Amino acid sequence: MNRLQSAFQRLYLPAGGDPDGVRAMVIELTGPADWGALGPMWRGVQVDLQLPAPAIAVSGSDGLQLWFSLQMPVTAARAADFLARLRVHYLPCIAPARIRLRPSATDGSPGVPRVPAQSASTGNWSAFVAPDLAPIFADTPWLDVEPGVEGQADLLARLASIKPAAFEAAMHGLQPASAGPSPADAPPMAAGAGPDVDPRRFLQQVLNDETVALALRIDAAKALLQAAHPSAQR
Repeated sequence: MNRLQSAFQRLYLPAGGDPDGVRAMVIELTGPADWGALGPMWRGVQVDLQLPAPAIAVSGSDGLQLWFSLQMPVTAARAADFLARLRVHYLPCIAPARIRLRPSATDGSPGVPRVPAQSASTGNWSAFVAPDLAPIFADTPWLDVEPGVEGQADLLARLASIKPAAFEAAMHGLQPASAGPSPADAPPMAAGAGPDVDPRRFLQQVLNDETVALALRIDAAKALLQAAHPSAQR
């Protein structure tokens, strides 16, 4: 076993290969792989939730990923709930179709792909990357050549796993995904929307997102109706 394999096992693989325990949780942003949207989550989990920095990876195809490591395994359902809460809190304006969660509530497989790995269809490579390099992969979230084992091992060697108490505190600090995002709780830049966000597009995303609370979706529908037919409000 080389340094990279040892580091990957230390962070992400359950002891004894327990298929029911999850230590690796991955959230991926695609179409595009925008670090301007994912970066606030990477920073926010450290500042807001006091969690260790997650690893950053390019998927080898179309996405940027954050890899969270748990010191002690949890069930796939518990891990999926954590990722769903992160999505609601930090990416409320991103279309759900652009986000992949592993594990997820709709995916029966809790496993995560090995990184680095070569895509059979394109020949490109997934890889862990340093935070300062993440923005350059928005259009091409892959490596053309196999990343070096030592460099990948060095990136993982700096990372720590989330301790059980910190994980539970983070779960309590995040709103359940079923409740939807709250304007009072969601940081204004958490979605990476920036000050130039189109209000109608934002409202449409809220309306179409079935994970958002029904009351908020109704409010969004009313606002869109008013914008389309202002005379109806007179």
